[in-house]
Amino acid sequence: MGFATKNQKIYIFVSMQLNTYISDLLYRYECVIVPGFGGFVSNTIPSRANHFTHTFYPPTKKLGFNSQLTNNDGLLANYIASSENCSFEAAVDRIEIAVIEWKSQLEKEAVTLEKIGTLSLNRERKIIFSPIESINYLTSSYGLANVQSPAIKRLEYKQKTVALETTERRRSPRYLKYAAAVAAMLTIGSLSWNSHMQNQANILEKEAQEIVSKKIQEATFTIANPLPEINLDLVKAQPKKKYHLIAGAFSEKANAAKKIKQLQKRGFNARVIGINKWGLTQVSFESYGTREEAVKQLQIIKRNIDKEAWLYIK
Repeated sequence: MGFATKNQKIYIFVSMQLNTYISDLLYRYECVIVPGFGGFVSNTIPSRANHFTHTFYPPTKKLGFNSQLTNNDGLLANYIASSENCSFEAAVDRIEIAVIEWKSQLEKEAVTLEKIGTLSLNRERKIIFSPIESINYLTSSYGLANVQSPAIKRLEYKQKTVALETTERRRSPRYLKYAAAVAAMLTIGSLSWNSHMQNQANILEKEAQEIVSKKIQEATFTIANPLPEINLDLVKAQPKKKYHLIAGAFSEKANAAKKIKQLQKRGFNARVIGINKWGLTQVSFESYGTREEAVKQLQIIKRNIDKEAWLYIK
């Protein structure tokens, strides 16, 4: 009986799990990069209506593929390493083997990724991506389905309304017309009297305002102990920093505190950013407001200080 090689075992794992990991990350992130292959990018589409099919669609995330995004940002590899309890390097190796297999398969046929879409090559040997429309990666739209409503027949209802009004006018007795005329005369008389009384009220109100205004101008106001002036310094709110470069995760808080002191001596704004699902205290080198700045600094740290550092988005 033969035994599978190490690379064969790794490929069997990746071929079954890599698309699942990509799908999981697309619910939380706008871009998931497969190093050496390309990036799956999501764009939020607002709710919309199709006036021809009378169908209403909830907000959704539309998936796309960008073959230019090939640099390893650490997101997918870190997620695999965390889920499978393996090293970062082992996770990168598994991704590389899957990419080799995908590229080989594309030369012969399309590659279908479950819950994501289908990849194929066009005549120019460029990758074409067809997303699966039935999957909505926008978590705020969870449980919302398409709604189809029958068309409103406005013209038909308008014709029925006009016909009904015509019939009612024909049935109305003449005395109603006379009653309407009398009511109109009474209304005009009432409006005239109300107008006269309103004018009188306006004159009296104007005179009262003039008297009050004259009294205010003649008065003198003196404050014995005025309050001191107060100067308020407004501090502009800083943008939230959700991109963290992880230096390590510790089961003992004392070890986490020791790591923070070591990093602070080296000039980093190290701190505890929380506890992960395994109960480990996570310590970061720095935190940043943008992904670009965080990835740039991560590359510097991995090259000069700690190659095990990785990017965490909270």
